[in-house]
Amino acid sequence: MRLFRFAKIVSVFYKQGLDEFVLLDAPNPLLRGLGKLLGSRKHVQHRGVRLRLALEALGPVFVKFGQVLSTRPDLIPMDIASELSLLQDRVPAFPEADVRKALEAAYKRPTEQVFASFDWKPIASASVAQVHFATIQIKTGDTSEEREVAVKVLRPDIKPVIESDLALLSLLAGWVEKFSADGRRLKPREVVSEFNKYLHDELDLIKEAANCSQLRRNFSGSTLLYMPEVHWDWCEQSVMVMERLHATPVNQLDKLREAGVDIKKLAREGVEIFFTQVFRDGFFHADMHPGNIAVRTDPAHLGQYVGMDFGIVGTLTDNDRRYLAENFLAFFRRDYRRVASAHIESGWVPPGTRVDELENAVRSVCEPIFDRPLADISFGKVLLRLFQVSRRFNVEIQPQLVLLQKTLLNVEGLGRQLDPYLDLWATAQPFLEKWMKDQIGPEAVWQRLIEQAPYLSSALPQLPRLIHQSLERRAEPVAPVVVNTTTGWTNAWLAIIAFCMLAILGTLWIPLFLD
Repeated sequence: MRLFRFAKIVSVFYKQGLDEFVLLDAPNPLLRGLGKLLGSRKHVQHRGVRLRLALEALGPVFVKFGQVLSTRPDLIPMDIASELSLLQDRVPAFPEADVRKALEAAYKRPTEQVFASFDWKPIASASVAQVHFATIQIKTGDTSEEREVAVKVLRPDIKPVIESDLALLSLLAGWVEKFSADGRRLKPREVVSEFNKYLHDELDLIKEAANCSQLRRNFSGSTLLYMPEVHWDWCEQSVMVMERLHATPVNQLDKLREAGVDIKKLAREGVEIFFTQVFRDGFFHADMHPGNIAVRTDPAHLGQYVGMDFGIVGTLTDNDRRYLAENFLAFFRRDYRRVASAHIESGWVPPGTRVDELENAVRSVCEPIFDRPLADISFGKVLLRLFQVSRRFNVEIQPQLVLLQKTLLNVEGLGRQLDPYLDLWATAQPFLEKWMKDQIGPEAVWQRLIEQAPYLSSALPQLPRLIHQSLERRAEPVAPVVVNTTTGWTNAWLAIIAFCMLAILGTLWIPLFLD
């Protein structure tokens, strides 16, 4: 079966002339000669179009891979990335019989015993799952009420297909890395591994439900963003049930205007939501294209964003967030030397890189876009030039930032659609400056000390004994071979730190005793 699938892949790739992608740049002269021979075939369509058509012909997994690859213009030429971005999940819905079979396999009972009603006609169909509307009965004490829900159902038998195709993709990536002159820098196997992780996350709808629940908790009480409630008693690995939301897709601007939504305000708040998720929470919805965003238009929640489809989320560490904020602020302030030095300090570029050369390269890319409205800026072109700079200076690709880059492009597209004259930088700068102040200001330091107080209180009783043992070791004769003066200073600082901890905790505990 796998051999047959592999033969089909090779046939489709040859038909679309995709062999030239690898062979023309191969380091082996024989392979280059074969590439020229095969490349002599005439193709009416552009190479990006041919690649897109090949992925569409090979089915859902390859379509999804093309979508992920379209977000990596650091790895593939921009003309190809732009064409792959046109890939959509135009996948035919699977029939009612398969939906019923999937639901009964998940719940171990007939669908009519699980849902009060179920609409067998899907409202959306994608490569991995499709969505139906239904109602459920929720009991509260002696009474029960009917709730409208959206039910997401995985395609039946999708996992074996995905596993087989992923194995073949990994094999093809290995060949690209081995035979292509630029294979090592493009890291094709890492890209497939990254795709593997995203796709497996989407196959577990319990994980998606947990992502939704976390985002809902992060924005609890917010007037900016609303996330649907997850109905956990109805969720399984292959089925996710959540609150049905009545909202208007964000790209239906005429309907939003008719409802009285302030479109320019909506654009600004979209930017604020993005930066709030990234910098405040370090946990962000990483698939924020217009198809996954809607806006509430009822009077009580007019203009509030609604999120959907939580299969892909991104996370950032505290260090990632601080580093990104410093870089963003340096960009906003046009401090290109700080941007260059931060890249060197972080190890993203080789240590011998000259700061002034990197500074000049970054300036040449970023300076033209300042003081210009979003309508006059092509972030695609900006990113292309930045990636050209990254190649020149051997900047290493940071996997944890790939989803962030993809999401930023989604936010740009949304902002351009809502308000072409939105100044993305001016909207984001005050938020980032406040966030940095909150991170390094006195209040932030004090808050972290309070948070660490329980851990410090458990460690403090041991400090006198540790200090005493350290001082006793200092009093012992020191061997004449090596004199380590650092240890003495370390012990002294340990004593000072212990005293400071006692003083700080004293200020926390004394009011409790006084009460």
